[in-house]
Amino acid sequence: MTARIDPRIFDSLPMGRDVASVRRRIEALEAVLERMFVIPGINRPVGLDVIVGLIPVVGDVIAAAMGSWLVWEARNLGLSRFQMVRMMGNVGFDAVLGLVPFVGDAADIYFRSNTRNLRIIRRHLDKHHPAGVVLEG
Repeated sequence: MTARIDPRIFDSLPMGRDVASVRRRIEALEAVLERMFVIPGINRPVGLDVIVGLIPVVGDVIAAAMGSWLVWEARNLGLSRFQMVRMMGNVGFDAVLGLVPFVGDAADIYFRSNTRNLRIIRRHLDKHHPAGVVLEG
């Protein structure tokens, strides 16, 4: 039995360049990369970042590339150079940490570079684009 992705799932993601569309896209990507499912026993959510990171070297490069997409979106939103450097530092640290066999894979569960980067982007959006704030409740 092969697993298939329902193509309708992508219909709900906005493709616009407005702030609200970008915010929903990056939040969806962060959820896929960091919180797809929960590991039984330790009750920690993990995502594609941890799973792909289990593949030696190549997986860490792929995970860093996926994390860099958040940084690309942040660049398009007009984040400052300081914020961009912090975000690239998070992705770079996560990639270097992932290169250490076994220890890097375990640490990847606890150091969530994409979640940290999403937090930086949210702060920027809440400050500079208050109309795009999404209220949850």
